[in-house]
Amino acid sequence: MSSTSQHIPTHMPTHTPTHMRAMLLTGFGSTDKLQYRDDVPVPTPGPHQVLIEVGACGVNNTDVWTREGAYGASEEAGWQGSAFTFPRIQGMDAVGRIVALGQGVPPERLGQRVMVNPTLYAPVAGPASLFQATYLGSEFDGGFAQYLCLPDSNAHAVNSPLSDAELATFMTSYMTAQHMLNRAQLAAGETLLVPGASGGVGSALVQLARIRGARVAVIIGQDKAPALQGLDVAAVMFRGEPDLAGQLQQQLGRASVDVVADLVAGEQVPQLLELLCDGGRYVTAGAIAGAMVTLDWRKIYLKHLSILGATMGSQAESLQIVDYVERGLLKPLLSATYALKDLVQAQQDFKTRKHFGKLVITI
Repeated sequence: MSSTSQHIPTHMPTHTPTHMRAMLLTGFGSTDKLQYRDDVPVPTPGPHQVLIEVGACGVNNTDVWTREGAYGASEEAGWQGSAFTFPRIQGMDAVGRIVALGQGVPPERLGQRVMVNPTLYAPVAGPASLFQATYLGSEFDGGFAQYLCLPDSNAHAVNSPLSDAELATFMTSYMTAQHMLNRAQLAAGETLLVPGASGGVGSALVQLARIRGARVAVIIGQDKAPALQGLDVAAVMFRGEPDLAGQLQQQLGRASVDVVADLVAGEQVPQLLELLCDGGRYVTAGAIAGAMVTLDWRKIYLKHLSILGATMGSQAESLQIVDYVERGLLKPLLSATYALKDLVQAQQDFKTRKHFGKLVITI
C-alpha cells in the first residue's frame, strides 16, 4: 500500500493526479505532529488492490490514541504494539469511489461507491485473522487524504442515498459495536446497558441492540439527553447518578441488566458489575475514563459473571453493517464536518467529548 509501489494497475484513469492533499502524522505527540501537505504522491494499487478517491473519513478514538503513542508498552508502537513508521496518513472510516484497479480486480469495480473496512486481516484461518490484523491509519496509510489504496476485499460496494459524510459515521464504530454484541450474545428481549452512549460506538450499540430486539438503558451526560430522541431508548440515567439500580427499577421495572457494553471503564466499573444480573455479561472495547480498575473479584464468581474483551470486528460483521445501511435500518448520527486542513481542530473538538455521534472530515 506504499505510495512508491511499482505494480502496474490494469485500470488507471488518465485524469488521476500524481500528487494529492493529505494530512501527515510526522511523529508521536500532540496535534503539532499533524502536517497538512498538497504534494504527497498518489499511491498506486498493486495486485488485488483498489485506489479510492476519498469523499469523507470519520474521526475515531484510535486516530487520537495512535498519534499520542498510547498503544503498546512504549511510545514507539502502533495499534498492535508493533514498530510505527512515519510519516503516516491516519483515518479509518473512509468512503468514496474506486478510481483505479490493481491486477486481478474485476473491471466492474471501477467507479463503485464504497465504504471501507479498515481492518486488514492476517492471512490465517480462524480468530487469529482478527487478532493479528493491522489497521488503516496505524500500520498502513488511511483516509485523511484525497486518495487511499487498500485490498479490494476491504472496499465494500454500497447503494445508499446517504451522503459520503453520513456514510463515514458508520464503519469503525458500528463494526466494533456489532462485534461487542456478538461476543456478549445479546438476544431479543434482553436488557443492555450502555455507559457513554453519546460517543460513536456507544450510539452504535444503541441502534444495533434495538435491531436485535433488546431493550436499551443508557448512562449519558444531561446535556446529551435530547439527542437520544428517536433512538428508542427504554431508560436514561445521567452520569454521576448515585442510585443507578433505583433508576433502573423505576424506569424498567427491574434493578439489573443482562449485558453491559462499556467503552468508558475507569472508576465506574465496580458499580456497573453490581448492575448485572446473575449470569450477566460485561463486554468492553475501550477505556476512555482510565485503564486501571480495582474490583472486588468475588463479585465475578459469586454472580457467575462473564467478562469479555472485543476489538474491531470481522469481515462478516463489516458486511452486516453495509447491509443495515442499505436497508435503512441505521440512522447516521453526524455531529459536525470539517475540511481536511482542519483535522487538528476536529481532533481537539473530539477530545472535549461535547458532541453526540461522529465528527467527519470531508475531503
